[in-house]
This record gives sequence, C-alpha cells and structure tokens, in this order.
Amino acid sequence: MRSVKLKKEQYLRRRKRSKKPFPVSGEYRLCVYKSAKHIEAQIIDDFNQTTLVAASSKEKAFSKEKINKSELASLVGKSLSERAKAKKVKKVYFDRNGFRYHGRIKSFAEASRKGGLEF
Repeated sequence: MRSVKLKKEQYLRRRKRSKKPFPVSGEYRLCVYKSAKHIEAQIIDDFNQTTLVAASSKEKAFSKEKINKSELASLVGKSLSERAKAKKVKKVYFDRNGFRYHGRIKSFAEASRKGGLEF
C-alpha cells in the first residue's frame, strides 16, 4: 500500500513541475493524457481558456487500426499536428501531464514534431 501511495505522490509532483505558472497571450499548451488503452491530446489557449485542436485514439479513424499502442500514439500525434497546421498553430509548449517521457508519450511527441509542431 505504501508503494502505491508513493507512486501517486511522485506522479503528482511531476505533474505540478511540468506546468508553466502563468499563461501568456499567443502561447499554446499541448496537453497529453494517456489511459491503459487510449491516448488523447489537445492544444489549449490558456489565456482565453479555449481548446483549439483535439485528437484522440477513440476517434473512428483510429478504431479500425489493429496496431500497437505506441504506433497508435504516433498516428494521433500526426493527426493533431495536421489539424494544428489548419488552425495556423506552429509553436506550443509540451505538457506531459506528469507522465514520463518514454514509450507512448515519446512516440506521440516525435510524430507531432515531424508533423510540423515546434516545442
């Protein structure tokens, strides 16, 4: 039980550390969330408190794919970067949301960079 509590505390510390303190106009945040099966991401304008672009592995376009989770994360990253290009968003800062930068988060970030996002 103690190890579970410790893991939760470490996750919350990482999550708090990865957030920027004050939103600035013109800066957008690329926020990522992963569950056991899916990955979701959105580009948020914190200054105006709006979501500009979102992508998820729960969408119909990805539900037909029979691939592993890290490849699915890279497809979601590519899709999100294409949608961001359509909205003329190029530069964002990456909010890992407390997740470690490896596996699905890493493949998502690399695919987003290849798609044209800068962070």
